[in-house]
Amino acid sequence: MPRFYCPPPLPFSGTFDLPPDAAHHAARVLRLREGDPVQIFDGIGNERHGKIAEICGKRVVVSNITAIDSDRESPLKVLLAQALASSEKMDWVIQKATELGVTEIQPIDTERSVARLSAERATKRLEHWQQVAISACEQCGRNTLPQIHAPLDIMVWLQQMQTLSDAKFILLPQGATSLHEQAKPQERIALLIGAEGGFTQAESDTALRCGFIATRMGTRVLRTETAAIAGLAALQTLWGDFK
Repeated sequence: MPRFYCPPPLPFSGTFDLPPDAAHHAARVLRLREGDPVQIFDGIGNERHGKIAEICGKRVVVSNITAIDSDRESPLKVLLAQALASSEKMDWVIQKATELGVTEIQPIDTERSVARLSAERATKRLEHWQQVAISACEQCGRNTLPQIHAPLDIMVWLQQMQTLSDAKFILLPQGATSLHEQAKPQERIALLIGAEGGFTQAESDTALRCGFIATRMGTRVLRTETAAIAGLAALQTLWGDFK
């Protein structure tokens, strides 16, 4: 059943006009017809089912709206701190991280980050990443959008994290421990992933002083986008909803 993100509030019954982007996608891309069933969700956990009642120009009306009680969120609250990578890799990480149930994504500017964003470009990229996450939620069935934060310098972000009691892991090829050796975290998990060239010594040392645990993922050196997805999948397997 086609799914469309519609900003809140959603109606509990009656009819509802799809917002312009969703209406265009339904009518012009998917070429849906009157009577076709659809799902709509608001990004904060709510879902409705209905049928297309009318397609007129740019307007698409959904009727027979029914509230659905569905929770597809992982029990884990995971913050993925991903070093800025090239645009395609960053899009891929955000898409797959959303599918894997991540709660928050914090883009991080590191010394070895390939991508460099001015303030204007950072704002545009943030809007683009939010759309990537929306599309991923439409595809995977999530009704809650992950929160994507504006990019931050790694040292600034580490200082913010220093006083928090989250379980904090930094993936390093030389990490002294692995995730399965850790006790199940009781609060939010922060997973820090380096750029294509990895962390500088100063960055990794600062992370360790701020309470991050140096963690390895096997004996091989993983690409930044591989490390992020492998790390999230491991967390879901150990403590999430992959069981």
